[in-house]
Amino acid sequence: MDDPYAPARNALAGEGLGGADGGTAASDAADPAVLAARLDDADPLSGFADRYHVPDGVLYMDGNSLGPASDAALASLDRVVDEWRDLLIAGWTDADPPWFEVGERLGDALAPLVGADPDEVVVGNSITVNLHTLVGTFLDELLAGNAPDREGFERADGTWAPDGEPDIDPAVLVNELDFPSDHYAIRAQLRQRGIDPDEKLRIVPSRDGRTIDPRDVEAALDAHDDVGIVWMPTALYRSGQLFDVERIAAAAHEAGAYVGFDAAHSAGAVPHAFDEAGVDFAVWCTYKYLNAGPGSIGALYVAERHHGLTPALAGWWGHEKATQFEMNMTYTPADSAGAWQIGTPPLFAAAPLEGSLELLREAGIDRLREKSLALTDFLIALVDDRLPEVAVGTPRGHAARGGHVALEHPDAERLSEALKDRGVVVDFRPPNVVRVCPAAPYTAFADVLEVVDEIEAILESGAHEAYATNDGGVT
Repeated sequence: MDDPYAPARNALAGEGLGGADGGTAASDAADPAVLAARLDDADPLSGFADRYHVPDGVLYMDGNSLGPASDAALASLDRVVDEWRDLLIAGWTDADPPWFEVGERLGDALAPLVGADPDEVVVGNSITVNLHTLVGTFLDELLAGNAPDREGFERADGTWAPDGEPDIDPAVLVNELDFPSDHYAIRAQLRQRGIDPDEKLRIVPSRDGRTIDPRDVEAALDAHDDVGIVWMPTALYRSGQLFDVERIAAAAHEAGAYVGFDAAHSAGAVPHAFDEAGVDFAVWCTYKYLNAGPGSIGALYVAERHHGLTPALAGWWGHEKATQFEMNMTYTPADSAGAWQIGTPPLFAAAPLEGSLELLREAGIDRLREKSLALTDFLIALVDDRLPEVAVGTPRGHAARGGHVALEHPDAERLSEALKDRGVVVDFRPPNVVRVCPAAPYTAFADVLEVVDEIEAILESGAHEAYATNDGGVT
């Protein structure tokens, strides 16, 4: 079969489970266990699951929050621990590879996943620290009178002067379904520049409480001439909606604004083309689909045309490498994305990413995306077929779907707790979403079927009704 995942796609394309594979007897194609087995047998990535660590008896569907350990990630961490023990301070120069360039080296490895040149990506800091320094940097550019300079976009002429008034404070355009931390950071950066975030943080509303319509982003830009930065996610953390990055970037530049993205919920699961799309800057974490471990190091992208700017949060690790140890009191930023590093990189938080990326490169980001879509196709088709009480809150079109599926149920919190007690690890997002993430590197189609079996059994028996709801906490 040329496309090993076609049966899953067909199951969701209006044909239902019974029409998923025209080459199989109808009774077999209608049997989801048979279909799952056929998909797993044909899956070219099936062998990768053995290289990740998930406890026996656990169906792990929460890799969109924290990816599991892999043999390769643990090996690269162990290597750095050994280097620390054996080399001590010499590890910065004599380790193999040297610690000194860990940020740039891992940035090089990440760059193909987001469609960037190697010197446009670096690892360092945390995702929120990176958001602070990048939003702050481009706010400073706007306040200095500098706007994007993008060929083909009349308003992006390199000059910040909305309505011909250069003294107008810039606004930042976000959306109401963003991860809250993004708003916290942007508000803080506005306040630090004497700009009232209640006036200048402009929020695109959602029409349905699940998704953001790109037409509403464009309408907000038409309505507000003072937007200097457009900040959007590549994928919404709750519903899993995947954004049209190129469309939003074009709309931002047409309005004369910089454009940045939070790629936390897509990096490692969805291939991106930040350079081609014209993105100015982006941030993401490495502990979700990149499987680098809890609290692992952050990553950022800055387009080459912005290299040489002075970061809003300057630190010695962002100094140009050639003279960093001359200890000059004058800060000279690196002429690359490396300038936005701040402090000495935490080696143990970076080391697992090296091994994890080896596996992702071997699998191939395009193949991982194909399997991810097939897994979520199969999941949605099963929910449609067997769970009438459950609604799918994630867009069904491939171009608008990230790596997880939002299952909506009035008792979602209690359902998620009942699932965990049965070895199915998911998470709950208020008020009514159970997020299910069948991540491509380590999830089988049979696993997806078993998850739906468990949900069906819980709802039919009412077992979830025995659970109390919480007032918050980590899920």
